[in-house]
Amino acid sequence: MVGTKPTGIATYAQNLVAHWHIPETTFLTPQPTLAQHNPYLIPTHLSAEHGRAGHLRRLLWTQFQLPNIYRELRSRLIFSPVPEAPIASSCRYVVMMHDLIPLRFPNWKSPLTYYCRYYIPQVLAQAEHVICNSESTAQDVKNHFGLSHSQITPILLAYDEQNFRSLNLDQPDDAAVTPYFLYIGRHDPYKNVQRLLTAFAHLPHQDCELWLAGPADPRYTPTLAAQADELGVNQRVKFLNYVAYDQLPVLLNRAIALVFPSLWEGFGFPALEAMACGTPVITSNLSSLPEVVGDAAILIDPYNTTEITAAMRSLVEDSGVRAQLHAAGLARASQFSWRKTGQQTAEVLRQFL
Repeated sequence: MVGTKPTGIATYAQNLVAHWHIPETTFLTPQPTLAQHNPYLIPTHLSAEHGRAGHLRRLLWTQFQLPNIYRELRSRLIFSPVPEAPIASSCRYVVMMHDLIPLRFPNWKSPLTYYCRYYIPQVLAQAEHVICNSESTAQDVKNHFGLSHSQITPILLAYDEQNFRSLNLDQPDDAAVTPYFLYIGRHDPYKNVQRLLTAFAHLPHQDCELWLAGPADPRYTPTLAAQADELGVNQRVKFLNYVAYDQLPVLLNRAIALVFPSLWEGFGFPALEAMACGTPVITSNLSSLPEVVGDAAILIDPYNTTEITAAMRSLVEDSGVRAQLHAAGLARASQFSWRKTGQQTAEVLRQFL
């Protein structure tokens, strides 16, 4: 369900469709341009932008409307880019699993925790096959739900080569813009922004800023702003809120580095997109992130603020390290493509048609 502010899952779905090479496919989407003029358009009020009500409506639509469409089309298989499918029907399906973060960091006030604990296990148990976006996520699925190796295929994702690229913008063209480190993502606790703020506060270089690009969240953003104030860096920390997709490349190209110390990621789009821009990356040595960056980034223990500070300091002080990571990041990013992701996905699906 792609909204006006696409998430990582929406980015995956859009790019997969662009490289889809399975004939006689009907795309169910709210967007007529992606649906190839088929009569089955998903209602637009089912996306995440409509909050919990949108999620609930989508789950109900999946259970009660999707099986009807499946029968009318005489379909042989459903592919869902999220782990959602009809569980009280005879529909055959393959699903994509992106992460198990709500189980790793449970919040019992959040419906997502219950969704992952009770609904997703049933979906995965009935699936013909499960695709995962990394080896890390595949291992999580095996450990949490007991699926075997033969039931899961990990397929790494990719990035938009037209949007994310090196623009040769080493320094801001506006003299009033202070050199900055950049974080891209939400403000949820598992994203580890609180430790990033602490690490930044201990950076001895006072002429750098930290820019946080990601949607403000009333549950977490005020606490982060208060922390920046307590650390005495509120004047050097900028909360940019949501940044439009086409503005991200310039923001990345002009940054000293992307700092992405997340405690867990299913894949980690920001790290790959930064490398594609030639921007040095500091990221966690946990979950899927080492799979994504290889040896083209500085890997840190995200629980250790001293390591994060040291990594940031090395990039401020050593132009040689920056140059090395610039070249290594571009080379690493070139190994990823949506065409490859689409081909590998099609190969899996053909086995069940």
